[in-house]
Amino acid sequence: MKLARDTWLVFQRQLLLMIRTPVWIAVGIIQPLFYLLLFAPLLKKILVPNGESSYADTYQVYVPGLLAVLCIFGGLFTGFSLLSELKAGIIERSRVTPVSRLALLLGRALREMVALLVQAVLITLIALPFGLRVSPLNLLLAYVLLGLLALMTSAISYGIALMVPADAAMAPVVNTIAQPIALLSGVLLPLTLAPAWQQRLAEWNPFYWAVEGMRALFSGHPGDSVVWQGLLVVVVMTALAVYWSARLFSTRVR
Repeated sequence: MKLARDTWLVFQRQLLLMIRTPVWIAVGIIQPLFYLLLFAPLLKKILVPNGESSYADTYQVYVPGLLAVLCIFGGLFTGFSLLSELKAGIIERSRVTPVSRLALLLGRALREMVALLVQAVLITLIALPFGLRVSPLNLLLAYVLLGLLALMTSAISYGIALMVPADAAMAPVVNTIAQPIALLSGVLLPLTLAPAWQQRLAEWNPFYWAVEGMRALFSGHPGDSVVWQGLLVVVVMTALAVYWSARLFSTRVR
């Protein structure tokens, strides 16, 4: 009960800070929106060269990948907000209070998860006029996968923020991690178009399983084994990321 109460208190404060600066949500939507409107139409001839598919089929494939991009780049860059709190001494002051160390992490990560899910809902709604169709239950399960990804990437980003020796090192470290993860997830194009060695390498990437699981859900195949494999992989990786980051919150002081 104490962990839940402490997490809720931290989450409320972080959510209030986010509401006071809604520009961050708007900025997070603009770039995916450009990809949705300007890049997705180009995929029709790439995905099905004979032209038998519709633009709706293209969005069924592309939107799940775009939602994963929100988590990969949006989640992994959330550590920058923690850097300012570390510099201001907010984390050190929080550590001497009775608040659970895990709650300090979870409250912040849940705020990021809510923000990313709000962006995901808006992107999904914008895609509907283009022909995107997905059942409510499948969409809800896809959002569960997305929420876990957001929690995992936020925890990883906070851990990196606690470990980097200087603020200037944060951006190159995150970029070095985010780019290969995104490329090996098939977020822009399905990796069925990639050579065999790249597909085998992608199988070691948890984001690949999440993207494939979401694509199966958007295509109306919730019973596909890749859905449950994706859920299992993401749950395990999220638990490990939260555990690792929570230990850093407890032991590292800047």
